[in-house]
Amino acid sequence: MSKKGLYAVLMALLLPLICYLIIRHYSDEALSMPGHYIPDNVTTRLENGKQVADTVWHQVPDFNLVNQLGDSVKLSDYEGKIIIADFFFTHCPTICPALTSNMKAVQTAITNAQRVGDKTNHNVHFLSFSVDPERDSVPQLKKWSDRFQINPEQWDLLTGTKKEIYDLAINDLKLALVDGKGVDTSFIHTDHFVLIDGKRNIRGYYHGLDSADIKRISRDAVLLTLEKDRSKKSGLPVKLLAIVFLIAAVAVGLFMILFKRGKNVDTGLEEK
Repeated sequence: MSKKGLYAVLMALLLPLICYLIIRHYSDEALSMPGHYIPDNVTTRLENGKQVADTVWHQVPDFNLVNQLGDSVKLSDYEGKIIIADFFFTHCPTICPALTSNMKAVQTAITNAQRVGDKTNHNVHFLSFSVDPERDSVPQLKKWSDRFQINPEQWDLLTGTKKEIYDLAINDLKLALVDGKGVDTSFIHTDHFVLIDGKRNIRGYYHGLDSADIKRISRDAVLLTLEKDRSKKSGLPVKLLAIVFLIAAVAVGLFMILFKRGKNVDTGLEEK
């Protein structure tokens, strides 16, 4: 076999392997799921003679509040959905309009571009809790909703008693742990968005005024909608793709070898 033929076979064998490594690198990077936050406790058990630790992650409890349409809303109404939550109040002269605008940007970013007609990603739901429930009545929340053209099918602005909302923010969503400056027992004024998965586990805290965090929560919310399917598939499509590449490479290599041999035989016959 000539050097050119050998180089061609080597390229046919190496190119798919290189493609596989590139695909695997970017797939692992892109599909890096957001971690868990706030463990409640850790238990240990024996498995095959080895001690294994199991973490019980904090689960956000159910609540019953009222949205901008006057409807009762429970967290359990959105069983299995990814939740993005924040805290605001309609008389806020500083960060709240920007937070709502950025939440709207997240909602727009995760629309399903492949869906015909309604492009809403129905696997993700948004909750905005008023920290000023005495003034944020249902009509006041409706005005805020209309101002930012909020879709009530995907986004609830919620009000209730101050105790319910502050207990949720401080004790259940643990905002005091991540935002000591913005959260206290008298008045909550935090810029954090909270990402909650379908099992009601907290999966991330994001600065709602930071453009990089806005992109990150948009990506992480979509990834969490794929988490269940990904655990079932365990990366199998990438492995199958690698196998297909390798089989194709071997086939191309064998074809080139046979082609070269046939060409040599034909050349020998012509010389005779």
